[in-house]
This record gives sequence, C-alpha cells and structure tokens, in this order.
Amino acid sequence: MKKKPELLIPASSLEVLKTAVRFGADAVYIGGEAFGLRAKAKNFSKEEMAEGIAFAHKYGVKVFVTANILAHNGDLDGARKYFEELANMKPDVPDALIISDPGMYSIAKEVCPQIERHISTQANNTNYLTYRFWWEQGAKRVVSARELSLREIAEIRKNIPDDMEIESFIHGAMCISYSGRCLLSNYFTGRDANKGACTHPCRWKYAVVEEKRPGEYLPVYENERGTYIFNSKDLCMIEYIPEMIEAGIDSFKIEGRMKTALYVATVARTYRKAIDDYLESEEKYRANLDWYRAEIAKCTYRQFTTGFYFGKPDENTQIYDNNTYVNEYIYLGIVEEIADAPSAFPADTGLEAETQLVRIEQRNKFCVGDTIEIMKPSGDNVATKVEAMYNEAGEAVESCPHSKQLIWLKLSEIPEQYDLLRVKNEEEL
Repeated sequence: MKKKPELLIPASSLEVLKTAVRFGADAVYIGGEAFGLRAKAKNFSKEEMAEGIAFAHKYGVKVFVTANILAHNGDLDGARKYFEELANMKPDVPDALIISDPGMYSIAKEVCPQIERHISTQANNTNYLTYRFWWEQGAKRVVSARELSLREIAEIRKNIPDDMEIESFIHGAMCISYSGRCLLSNYFTGRDANKGACTHPCRWKYAVVEEKRPGEYLPVYENERGTYIFNSKDLCMIEYIPEMIEAGIDSFKIEGRMKTALYVATVARTYRKAIDDYLESEEKYRANLDWYRAEIAKCTYRQFTTGFYFGKPDENTQIYDNNTYVNEYIYLGIVEEIADAPSAFPADTGLEAETQLVRIEQRNKFCVGDTIEIMKPSGDNVATKVEAMYNEAGEAVESCPHSKQLIWLKLSEIPEQYDLLRVKNEEEL
C-alpha cells in the first residue's frame, strides 16, 4: 500500500489559513510577527495564531510555525521569549517549529521540547549524513534542499531512520540562490533576505555598465525586450505525483506564504485531488491529468518547471523577457456567512423573507449582473450570476469598488460557507 504524503500549505493570514484547511491541507505553515523569512507577509499576531491553530485542529490539520531566520546575537533573547510564548499558547500549541539556525534550534529544544522541530531548507540539507545529524539532535523532519534530484532524495530515504520525515517542495516560486540563502537584497537595498526582508532582486531587469562610462546602460540581450537574468520559472510537479511518492517524500510542500487565498485554494484543491486520485489508482490519476493542468494554471504563476528534480536546470527554466505573472482569475472573496434577508440587515430591504444572501469581504471590484464562479473544496466550479448587491446598511448598490468592503450578495446559485468566489480575468484571455 502506498504511503499517503502530507500536503503542506502556506498561509499568510487567518483568512488564508482557513481557506487552506477547507480546501484540502493536511498541515499549514505560518509565520508569527518575528523570526520568519517573510517579513512582508501579513503574518499572525499572537491572538490570530491561537485562533488559527484552534481552527486547524478542529478539522484535524496541523500547524507549523516558521522561525527560520539566520539569527544574529541580538535576536537570541527575543527568540527565547518568543518560543516561551508559543510553548504556553492557549488552547493549543503549534505542532512544529521550522528552524534553520543551530542557535535558534538549541533555544527551541530547551524552551519548548514538547513542540516538534523541523529543519528548514535554509539549512542546506543536501545529504543523508546531514539528515542523521539533525535526527541525533532531536529533529523529527528535515526539508530537503531545493537543489536535490529525486534520485538523491530516494538515496537519503534509504540511509536515514524510517521514522524520520522528508519534506520537499512540490510547487511554487524558485529562488535563484542556493537553498534560498540570497545576498543580493542585502547588497542592493540593505534589506536582508536571510532575516525575512527580501526585496526579490532576482525578478528585476538588469543591464551592463562599463566602469569608465557611468550612466551608459548596455542592455543584456536575449531578445528585443532585454533580459531578466535571474528570473526562474515556478516549480510545478502536478504531473509527477507518483515519482515524488516513490522517492520516499513524506510531506509535499507548497511555496507561497505571501500569496492570496485564491492561490492557496487553487493549489491545495488541485494537489489534494491529484494525491487522493493516485492513492486510489494510478489509472484514475493519469485520466485526470488534463484537469489538474487546467486547474493549476488558474492560479498566478510564472510558467512552470520541474526545478532540479530530474537533473540540473538549463536555459529553458528561466524567463528572460518579463517578470510578470500569468493571472487567469481574479479573487473576489470568501463566503463568510449565509443568512436569510431579514436577519442580514437592520432595515427592511423588501426582499422575500426566505431570500438567502451571501456575505463576503470583497477583494476586487465586480458588479450586479456579472457572472462569477463559486470555487468549491470538492473540485466543482459553479457559475452564478450576481442578481443583487447590498452594503452593510442594506442599501442596494451596483458595484463594490472599495477593497475589503463588506457586501451582501444575492446569487443565482447559493454557495456554502468558506467557498471562494472568483471571476475570469478578461485581460488575460
């Protein structure tokens, strides 16, 4: 019997965590307000983290907290206090900490030994002796370096304890630097990628300047539009679930702790179905490959590559002419509540008492009369027409132009709580 891998999904906020849980995650990873490598992500306050962990645990989903900066002396006292707070969190503590720095690891091991410790990809975990080293220090899991092939991962699996877990990325953005240890951002802007403040200079457009001719910018031509010499395509292994499982990987990790709920819902739902279909039968998985490809392309992406899994990348894994995403769908909001019209508003709207309305916190503008799509965790996509729209006071409006505006909708098809609403991006078509 094939071993079922964990599907590990990123969450930038409480809203996105709940989306990940409802759309198929076995575990989510989040950042607190300090010591993670995504300082620009919304991240979680202590109160939001407690609520998120309780929500995830209610559905049997684990929560891992990132503390994977490369620490300096001045970080250590704060880290100790932070780990103490996590150890005493109510009503539930995190299921694991993701750490790369040995100093941070030693503090976590001392302060909260009851919380599992996982070793981040930032620790450059490229061989089985490194895995064994961390196992001897008490780590439960090691995240494989991005630079490993599936053959190398399979060899690691054969040479480490059976109870030790391997986590590997299966989807998302690729970093130009070795296992994410980038110095470019710090060099150009003073913002350190290894402390969570990366400005993503790998996505910038570059030119050449000759030392004695300042101000004369010579384009680095790959075509008439110039070049983005560090700009990798995104990893996507949706077509290689069998190979990932055969390599002995225990946890399939999605990159994207700064992504929207639409991105998270799309990748979680697609990989959830692909994994479950394959575990049911390889024939079912193969038969549904076109559906997986079509669905995964509905989230933002920079074209796709298989990274290092089948050998070293070549020139075809880079994007040379732009740094923009493909974005086929626009995120509108998550269904927060469904209520009968009389209970939705303080004032009489004239709607039939049994009329059901849907409340969302809007993320992008749409209008009455638009046909939008209900994205369901089951894999179904249901077209629905926006028949009416009301603000919080119960006043009819024709559109919702202000981001994060609370809106009640009368739809031709009624969704369920936590379904996601989206619409096709006509500019991409």
